[in-house]
Amino acid sequence: MISLPAWPVATARETELLEKVLASPQWGGFNAIVGEFEQKFAAYQGCQFGVSAVNGTVTLEMMLSCAGIQPGDEVIVPAISFVSTATAVSRIGAVPVFVDIEPLSFNMDPSVVRAALSPKTRALIAVHFGGPLADVDALGVFCREHGLLFFEDAAHAHGSEWNGKRAGSFGLASSFSFQNGKVMTAGEGGIVLTSDEALAARLRSYANQGRRPGHSFFHHFEIGNNYRLTALQAAVLTAQLERLDGQIERRTANWRVFQDELAGAPGIRWQTIPRQVNRSAWYLVLGRVEEGRDAAVERWNAAGIPASPFYPHPLYGNPVYTGGHAPCRVMPCPNAEAYIRDAFWIGFRALMGDKDTTRAVARCIRG
Repeated sequence: MISLPAWPVATARETELLEKVLASPQWGGFNAIVGEFEQKFAAYQGCQFGVSAVNGTVTLEMMLSCAGIQPGDEVIVPAISFVSTATAVSRIGAVPVFVDIEPLSFNMDPSVVRAALSPKTRALIAVHFGGPLADVDALGVFCREHGLLFFEDAAHAHGSEWNGKRAGSFGLASSFSFQNGKVMTAGEGGIVLTSDEALAARLRSYANQGRRPGHSFFHHFEIGNNYRLTALQAAVLTAQLERLDGQIERRTANWRVFQDELAGAPGIRWQTIPRQVNRSAWYLVLGRVEEGRDAAVERWNAAGIPASPFYPHPLYGNPVYTGGHAPCRVMPCPNAEAYIRDAFWIGFRALMGDKDTTRAVARCIRG
């Protein structure tokens, strides 16, 4: 049995910051540490503004709604992602349009998005699946050519880069998650990043029950909600952010060891990483097995490797869409359909040990 580091991990730094919050009169979202964390994380990802919230599902909805996506608008999304990428679109009354992913990148295929256009198309959401960015160059050009809003679902991509520019800074706005399994976590939490000051102001008001700076606590200017992150979560996330670079460096070094050990291994095709991705969070190790995927995953799990078969269906295969509960439009997705049968992921804990542990993981996978 391979022994891998546990996750989540807390240190004395989390305790120190939590104790400061607990000793204060404000444990909720109005503690200064919340705004300080938002600013630090936005700057870390190369954006001017950050607006935090209770989770990454809510931040996707906030992002779309505050950017002006209306009921009936269409939003292009990849057929492979966590369900929130699509249901955030549906929750605000818009219509997700599902397009295919590339054969091995696990990300949206820029060559197929043009066929998904209709007079109702208003936006596109790029998902950076597993950590490496989708082709933000091609997708960004497509959005500019057709007057679409460009958003990023960067829930997997804390610290990832494309040609030296951080994930979340390419579109009008981006959403990150701090859920329990993410590479930065406070158990739950999320944040929207943008460099558009007017959008940031709308987001902040929306998440704070329609309030505006400089006005009474009991003046509400729009229909909002209480989505505020707590000071306790912000304290934990501040400590998590301070360690993130070192953890990415460790995973990157171990990824190289992993790839060296598995070079030429038959039967598995690993996620292709575009040359423009000069840094990845390595949230997931992703691959496709030529045959016997489920048996391989069971064998790896028995050895202590946190592996999982892929999603049981593309996003449009969820009952919420197949059962007619929410409208959608589905483009041909042969790659996504194939992934369902043969793809897998391995959680980032497999890259958090020392080099010997990483070699043991790779050798077990090689068989």
